[in-house]
Amino acid sequence: MFLVTGATGKTGGQTVKHLLAKGAPVRAIVRNEEKAAPLKEQGVELVVGDIGDTDAVAKALDGVDGVLLTLPNGPNQLDWELGILKQAEAAGVKHLVYMSSTESNADNPRRIPQVHWKVVEAIQASSLNWTIMRPNFFMQGIFPFAGQVKANDAFSFPAGDGTASMCDVRDVGEVAAIILTGGETHYGKTYDLTGPDIVSFHDVASLLSKALGRDITYKPMPLQAFHDYLAKVLKSDWHVEGVVELMQEMSEEGGLDFTTDTMGELLGRPPVSLAQFVEEHKAMYGA
Repeated sequence: MFLVTGATGKTGGQTVKHLLAKGAPVRAIVRNEEKAAPLKEQGVELVVGDIGDTDAVAKALDGVDGVLLTLPNGPNQLDWELGILKQAEAAGVKHLVYMSSTESNADNPRRIPQVHWKVVEAIQASSLNWTIMRPNFFMQGIFPFAGQVKANDAFSFPAGDGTASMCDVRDVGEVAAIILTGGETHYGKTYDLTGPDIVSFHDVASLLSKALGRDITYKPMPLQAFHDYLAKVLKSDWHVEGVVELMQEMSEEGGLDFTTDTMGELLGRPPVSLAQFVEEHKAMYGA
């Protein structure tokens, strides 16, 4: 039995999909049973409860062999992830797979990477068998541009001229399922997961232009304007500041501009390129 946290989210949802395709039994802890109904219809066992509720987590961990730990960024993330780690260790879970990020390291002072780093340190100091996944910027992060592109043939984002080796969350979810079902082959390993190409958001605009047959322009957004926008849509100041910090890192330092062959090696095929991704999803941008 495999427990997937964040099963109604992008990465967790893709992991569930690929675990089920392998015939693996899957359990998910969810807050909203109605939202998770499609998972139940696919055969996922649901435990309804808050991720910060130790009783619900204990129920979800009962009899579990492997866990994918991936939670949304937020002010409670560190406490919740460390709590799940402690309970997984006490429950005798054989394998914990943790979703970190490529920008997370001991020297990065930004709050979201620091949460990931502190959890990684705790995992590595635990008695659990573990695997750390460190994906780069998700290609699905360009989906919110669709409305802007359809209306104005342009989109704005606070990444400046920064670059990243974007990866498809579908590939990341498939890799997570491979790791969970692969067992000891992956114990004690850290995988940096990237797409095949280093691209900027100017490149995103060029690929959209080619796919759509019209000129699309990328307009870098000032960080302060992005901050003001996020403050209206996110509930937590911590979350707002954390996301702004990540965008500042991308725009100023190029911390995401490297590639590895790891994704393809684990998948046994080339990872999805941004060009493929844009072509596949061009209809949502008004093709």
